Amino acid sequence: MPLYRSCVIIYTIFVIFGIAGCSSGTATERTYASKGRTVEIVGSDGNYKLYRHGKPYFIKGAAGYQYFDRVKAYGGNSIRVWHTDEAERILNEAHDNGLTVTLGLWLPREVDGFNYYDKKMVALQKEEIRKIVLKYKDHPALLMWGIGNELYSQSANVKVWDAVNGIAEMIHELDPNHPTTTTVMNVPLKDVNLIAERCPALDVLSINSFGAMHNLREELAKTDWKGPYIISEFGARGYWEAFYTEWLAPIEQTSSEKATYSKERYERTVAADTGQCLGSYVFMWGSKQEKTPTWFSLIADTGEETQLVHVMQELWTGKKSDKNEAPYVAYLTLNDKHAIDNVYLKPGEPATASIYAFDPEGKPLSLQWEVLPETEPADGNVGKEKKPAPVKGVLQQIDGHKIALTPKQEGAYRLFVYLYDGDGNVATANFPYYVKR
Repeated sequence: MPLYRSCVIIYTIFVIFGIAGCSSGTATERTYASKGRTVEIVGSDGNYKLYRHGKPYFIKGAAGYQYFDRVKAYGGNSIRVWHTDEAERILNEAHDNGLTVTLGLWLPREVDGFNYYDKKMVALQKEEIRKIVLKYKDHPALLMWGIGNELYSQSANVKVWDAVNGIAEMIHELDPNHPTTTTVMNVPLKDVNLIAERCPALDVLSINSFGAMHNLREELAKTDWKGPYIISEFGARGYWEAFYTEWLAPIEQTSSEKATYSKERYERTVAADTGQCLGSYVFMWGSKQEKTPTWFSLIADTGEETQLVHVMQELWTGKKSDKNEAPYVAYLTLNDKHAIDNVYLKPGEPATASIYAFDPEGKPLSLQWEVLPETEPADGNVGKEKKPAPVKGVLQQIDGHKIALTPKQEGAYRLFVYLYDGDGNVATANFPYYVKR
């Protein structure tokens, strides 16, 4: 019997070994009852609470694979990962830091070559998932199972959701102590309705949402999903929803803009929804090359923290962070123009970039500049993208907050600046430009 699920059609619900249920119409009301499980969801339509060991547990999490000690130190309580490649290390390290883990069970998508019409392939995949569940189901750090990540992308095959539901049913048989979820990007109406219809064994809907998070609750209310949800990724405006230059280079927010932007969306959605939202995971706790090396990175490769890390500490604890503040970046210009102005440079013709920034504590900042060629983003789900090699011989220092730039080769590029305060913090900004004769 699938964990937690039932539907009410004005009759008495009998609780025997789980929750018995059926469906009525397209919108399914879900009632969740406590049975003393390790992790459980209690409540009914529009009023859900997550419990762990019998105590309310609101997820204050970070999505990423490192710096778990900082999550704990700053008031967080959970980690989300989207595959099990390092599951043993992740679960153990999380447990050592008093954190839980939403453990992702990676499922290939049809765009990756998997055929969900192929019953043999689906069965073999399910058997592999069975082995993973049996291996980790009793780990004390486990919070819930994440079945796939944005599986619907570039696919309209309903068999995808049948496979997800089959895996969820299997997990509930093997592990009645932890809920199941799957992840979508934003709130795709048709796909969420398919999940509500074809995945009754799922306990929670996980939603990755960045720029579109401002009206997520309104969009979700239009769907047939009436169960609880988690914001499984949020942060800076995504490169797919940014403003673009004429040559289709997305314009990235500064690290200071990202902090303000993310806080507003968290307060509007996660903090404001006390009935249906079970918590969230900020993305990305660590560093990641996805379109740029700074787009989603909250922590630099060398360990320095951006302002969004401090914002998360405030959101998780409800108190102003006592940490030294990260540098503040107002804007970056190139030849006194902004990125939205579509700046073109000529090979061999010098240009000047200026960064307008300061340290809140008044300390001098150390600046690092680099130029990278523009890249086409790989699939962010699989993390295969690598930072390109910096372009050499085009930068000449002028002074602390200015840099001279003499382009050489034609093409699309991006100028980056990193500002360090010497106290473990960093601010970032970049500027896309195009070199043509």
